[in-house]
Amino acid sequence: MKILCLNGINLNMFGKRDPAQYGNLTLAEIDAQVKKLGKELGAEVECFQTNFEGAMVEKIHQAHADSVNAVMINAGAWTHYSYGLRDALAILKCPIIEVHMSNIHAREEFRHHSVIAEIAKGQIAGFGVGSYLLGLRAAVSAIQTKT
Repeated sequence: MKILCLNGINLNMFGKRDPAQYGNLTLAEIDAQVKKLGKELGAEVECFQTNFEGAMVEKIHQAHADSVNAVMINAGAWTHYSYGLRDALAILKCPIIEVHMSNIHAREEFRHHSVIAEIAKGQIAGFGVGSYLLGLRAAVSAIQTKT
């Protein structure tokens, strides 16, 4: 089972950016935890981060071509306005799990809306790195339920 974990704009700054919201773990440390749990759950997890929307869309197109089994995504600020990213995700035939380190619904008003939410299997927010780990478990469960 192949799962793609996508991280969007500015998320490479985890560990440096606003520790009150995002904690002190770096993205590399988060990726390591996700991959470790993936192995325990019998999933091969590929992690990818970019600050370039076109590169993210290309990675999603490749995920479609590669027939990945699920996509877990923290799109960062793109969550709230990128219809191009949403449209690329909508091409996928696999479960999409939206994750956020912080509780986007308890933050600034503009963060309350996700253009991705309506095409996602579900959304997990507010649990720090736990959001990723819960998201991975949700992705695996969605794959197993689908088969």
